[in-house]
Formats: sequence, structure tokens, C-alpha cells
Amino acid sequence: MDRMLYVAMSGAKQAMEQQASTANNMANTSTPGFRAQINEFRAVPVTGEEIGTRAFVVATTPSANFNQGPVQDTGNPLDIAIRGDGWLAVTDANGQEAYTRAGNLRVGSDGQILAMGNYPVVGDGGGIVAPPGQALGIGADGMVSARAVGDPNAVTVEVGRLKLVNPKTGDLVRGDDGLFRMREGLPAADADRTLTVTSGVIEQSNVNPVEAMVAMIANARSFELQMKSIQTANENAQSANKLLAYG
Repeated sequence: MDRMLYVAMSGAKQAMEQQASTANNMANTSTPGFRAQINEFRAVPVTGEEIGTRAFVVATTPSANFNQGPVQDTGNPLDIAIRGDGWLAVTDANGQEAYTRAGNLRVGSDGQILAMGNYPVVGDGGGIVAPPGQALGIGADGMVSARAVGDPNAVTVEVGRLKLVNPKTGDLVRGDDGLFRMREGLPAADADRTLTVTSGVIEQSNVNPVEAMVAMIANARSFELQMKSIQTANENAQSANKLLAYG
């Protein structure tokens, strides 16, 4: 059978996979701190006795878009946005250190300060636990402080400093849970005390919904083109069989 069928089939399969990645970006246009996934096609030449001009296609997601998203005022003292580059360290479901840009923090039922997804934030000495009945604030250096509510003379107590890191983007990989981690074999990133945060605001997703919609349309049309090629290859094969049968 003509190898055109297999080439078109690989193109249709990869178009579907890229569409799924683009749809994930679109679904996270309102997710705080989300980083858009970059999608690319890569040509892989067909090896063997096939025509040299033919190539399979592979959809790859080599990286993410690390540009900063827009910042929105919330007035919530536990909402933070990292100024410029950098990441907030959290503990994932497996107890490993991971990184996020989502700064909409909250206090859990056990007093732990949690990031989006209920991941405990990492401080200088591990997790940060807020004292009960205290008003919390976060300084520009990431220091979390507590103060008794309703007492203007109450002493402000430092609870712990958020661990802010700034590893090379090439050393980070995205997990299925949306968190970023250091590549396999690399140690956890060291805290970077030069990083600062702004409280009362959160960083929004950096996904451009218009670009994502255009990409989804392009992927759909690419899939239709590949399916048309499969149909053409099938028709050519049927015509060849008829010629051989009646030749």
C-alpha cells in the first residue's frame, strides 16, 4: 500500500494531540499563574526504501511560555505576585518540592499556608503555620507576619519567609498537576533572596485566548487535510486494484 496513507495518518494523530494541548491552554486562561504550553511540529524523515521527500510528523511540547501574565488587584493580603522572574516553592502531593506562579494563598484548617491546589508553601524551615486568630500579612521579601486582630498595640510576629527561587527555565519541566519541577537528576533550587513580591495582587494566566482560539481552528483544519489525504490514498489504492484486476 502507498506510504502516503501512513504519512497522513501520523499527521492526523499528531494534529489531534496538539489540539488537546491547545485546548488545555484555552481551559486555563483564567487559572492564576498558569504558563501556556508551547506546541510545535517536528518532521521525522521516513527511513527505508520510501521516497526521500516523505516525512512523518511529530507534535512536541518542548517548553512553556515563561512570560509574565497580567497582574490583577484583589486587596487580599494573602494574594501575592512575584515581581519579574521567579517561582514560589510548594510541596506536592508526593512530598517533593515543586514550583508555581499561582500566588492566591490561603490558610488551611490546620493553620498551614497553602497555595492553589492545597499545596503547602515552603518556608525557610519547611512549611509555614499561621497562629490561630491572627491577621496575616506578607512583606515584599516574602516574610509572613502575624498580628492580633483588633489590637492596635499588638506586636507583629514573623511566622516564616516564603521560599522564592529562580532556576534556569531550561532546568524546569511541567508536571501533569500543573506544577514545575527541576529536571531529573538536578537538586531542588536554592532560595533567591533577591526576589520580591507584591501583596494584594495575583498574576493571571499568560495564555492569549485569541491566539489559542486561532491555533485550535488551525489544528482542526490540519486534521481535516490529513483525513482528506487518507481518503485520497484509499481511492488511489482502489483504482490501482481495479486496473490490476482487469488489466
